[in-house]
Amino acid sequence: MNDTIKLSKQRRWSESKAHSSWQIFKIMAEFVDGFEALAKLGPCISIFGSARTASGNPYYELAVDIAKGLSEEGFGIISGGGPGIMEAANKGAQLGGGKSVGLNIELPFEQQANSFIDRDANLHFDYFFVRKTLFTKYSQGFVMMPGGFGTMDEFFEVATLIQTGKMSQVPLILVGRNYWGGLMGWLETVMAKEKNISAEDLELLKVVDTAEEVVEHVLHFYTKHSLQPNF
Repeated sequence: MNDTIKLSKQRRWSESKAHSSWQIFKIMAEFVDGFEALAKLGPCISIFGSARTASGNPYYELAVDIAKGLSEEGFGIISGGGPGIMEAANKGAQLGGGKSVGLNIELPFEQQANSFIDRDANLHFDYFFVRKTLFTKYSQGFVMMPGGFGTMDEFFEVATLIQTGKMSQVPLILVGRNYWGGLMGWLETVMAKEKNISAEDLELLKVVDTAEEVVEHVLHFYTKHSLQPNF
């Protein structure tokens, strides 16, 4: 490598490091704004699921019913703020008279704020990790509807945080036995059999099919636990 190329690469690396140093202030601002906004809302349940699930799909309508039922019991609803299951969750929150929160993030496809988010609860993020921290800190339960990589990422992150004691135990509910059954079977017959998780870890998960089961599980859990931020 000649000296000119070497100096050029060193300069670009130095500029990149300088940019990273300033980037921390933007990250801090997202955390501060998010903490201040969500701390005012009271107890909320997060609902995750595919952005590609259209209105009229049985899982879309089920998400509406779940959010409506939880809202009628006094819980706000937090979604990722976009279309699909996220839209259904916010729609159900409004139908149930509850707080409807959207934690939006700009993506090159799929993501745009849905119209069912409360105007004062529509937050925008540039960083996935900041957004996920807000979900995990302020959600009093997590409802996992059928989804793709993003939903799986959120599911396993929450499960890991609870398993390791880095956040308080809260309801972690998988909706749709047909959808989640294969994964649950693998967790039980492969992962647990290899002793990579324990039977107690599997007890952190609840698999249901109906909105009534979701609401019942959340309400039963909070007859024994207090409502508070998770860490």
